[in-house]
Amino acid sequence: MDGSRRQYRQLMRRAGFKAFTCRIKETDMYVAVDEASYCPQLERFVEQRVLYYRTLLEDFIAADPVFRTTLQPYLLSGPAPALVLDMVRAGNLAGVGPMAAVAGAIAEYVGRDLQPRVQQVIVENGGDIYFSVRDAVKVGVYAGASPLSNRLAVAIAPQGHAFGVCTSSGTVGPSLSLGRADAAMIIAPSAILADAAATAAGNRVQTAADLEAALAWARQIPGVSGVLLIKDDKLALWGECRLVGSN
Repeated sequence: MDGSRRQYRQLMRRAGFKAFTCRIKETDMYVAVDEASYCPQLERFVEQRVLYYRTLLEDFIAADPVFRTTLQPYLLSGPAPALVLDMVRAGNLAGVGPMAAVAGAIAEYVGRDLQPRVQQVIVENGGDIYFSVRDAVKVGVYAGASPLSNRLAVAIAPQGHAFGVCTSSGTVGPSLSLGRADAAMIIAPSAILADAAATAAGNRVQTAADLEAALAWARQIPGVSGVLLIKDDKLALWGECRLVGSN
């Protein structure tokens, strides 16, 4: 996955933004903020917030190991931190376990924490991206061995609010998927929901013949505003986005 991460991070570069990375255990995060707001202290701040959220999740999992292992919608049995609640809600909406939303959740929570300190911010965590920006964005599509990989990007018009773009794959990277989609990308106002929905949509694709049904299923999830699914040389697209060249 390291090679694909370098490729899509090159595509994420934006004029007028300053970028840096944060790597802690399994977390490999890319953060870009507007140049006018950047200061070196932001990098330490992001490290502290990532450590905080990782520790919060690790402590919760130690008390309730099922939260980490279940692949099904999850029923909380007692009080939980807001991050955990958001992961559970997103997983339940998409019909998957809460850990399907973990990368998007940490990206979104770190992005929210940065917002009082910066004018614009992008946080990418393992292919799951939280945006709070003013202008249109273009997100490159890495789809493994598919002939469409690195040839396409998704263009998203200015949203007027923060949103998430998250991608799951059954053929690329270490994340668990029950399907064989080369890429399952979801756009939603929440990166947490987008992450869970991307996993769920990808689970429904074994062959290119499954694309249409998987897209129809994903678009009915409340909050999902865009879907792109790729398997081999076929794709399915719906919603508030359009395909453009990756260059």
